[in-house]
Amino acid sequence: MSISFWIPTVVLTAALAIKLPTIIRLWRDPLLRAVGGLLLFACAVFVFAAPRTIAWTNRVTGVPNISAPWVYSLLTALCASWLLLIIAWRNGLANRSAATRRATRWVVSVYAGVVIALWVLFALADAPVERLRDLDTYYATTPFMREQILLYLLAHTVACAITARLIWDWIRTDGLDAWLRWGLRFLGVGYATNLLFDASKLTAVVARWTGHDLDWLSTYLAPSAACVSASLVAVGFIIPHAGQYLHERWRLWQRHRQLRPLRALMRSVTGAREPVTLRGTAELRLIRRETFIRDGLLQVSRYLDEDLRVRSYDAALALGSDPARAAALAAAVTILDAVDTRQRRPQTDVDASPSGPDTAYLLREIQAVSRALRHPDDIEAVRARAAAPAESAPA
Repeated sequence: MSISFWIPTVVLTAALAIKLPTIIRLWRDPLLRAVGGLLLFACAVFVFAAPRTIAWTNRVTGVPNISAPWVYSLLTALCASWLLLIIAWRNGLANRSAATRRATRWVVSVYAGVVIALWVLFALADAPVERLRDLDTYYATTPFMREQILLYLLAHTVACAITARLIWDWIRTDGLDAWLRWGLRFLGVGYATNLLFDASKLTAVVARWTGHDLDWLSTYLAPSAACVSASLVAVGFIIPHAGQYLHERWRLWQRHRQLRPLRALMRSVTGAREPVTLRGTAELRLIRRETFIRDGLLQVSRYLDEDLRVRSYDAALALGSDPARAAALAAAVTILDAVDTRQRRPQTDVDASPSGPDTAYLLREIQAVSRALRHPDDIEAVRARAAAPAESAPA
């Protein structure tokens, strides 16, 4: 029973911690405020609905079962935050139409009225026996407690059904980011699972009205359904943020790794090692590797043969490469030739052209050039074809 309450609490708290910096930074965004309120109320519901917390609240206040209207109020506020989230999503930050304001006021007014009614009904009811796990079924036939239980279940069911339907409609829209789409799928399944919680509770309550005993549905099945639902909802909020973050880290690591061949070649030019910072971020490590490579390219730029690059580009095209790959192969051939020339001849023996070699492409497309260096057979084929006309020309 405790696991059914504390597992979703931990997952929801993690989701709130991940989203909190963005919520604080962009507080004026109604969508983010709705997400923050939703996660906060969801955490509060599971904390105060745990049997130990229920007993503590009743003992501190000295009122038996006062946790009932308190937990029901938190759950009702959670329902309102679901609907406010949908309103904020459907209309966006820029759309502040009268219909949007009316819908927001309607949700706030209706669910605030439900909260007030819950406390009024509890004050009118007679519920002296403390129940930690089966209050809904134990007092299902008690005047005013019966209406209180039915009211919070109906408010929860309506909000859950509307939210689940609109989220599934959202999933079918075009242009969604893949991570957002997966997050919405988890949210949709989570809210749909919430309906199992309502069905279990309502079935057990109605069974009590008809003289039957299906209390296990309310006592055991409903908390388990709520646990699964809350966990899925939390994962749905985590996936877009964590997925995009991990995808960006993966992309940076891939770019850093793809630069290894060109970095190794530039080490032979500079004779120095690439600066390494163990505590540096992925962005910083990538920037330092790119800077190291560009510094090395500037040292060999004097030896670049522009005619060789043009011939190599034509040769790569003739061998079937597309223009982008042909440019990368031609640049790789030119750089390798420049490195060989630099090692064979001192700098004073090289006559630079008045305008200087064109290094803009090399400095800009180091990723493509480094990937080309991973295919030495292709480079040799291009180099051989580019050199053939010059070797066969008459002296």
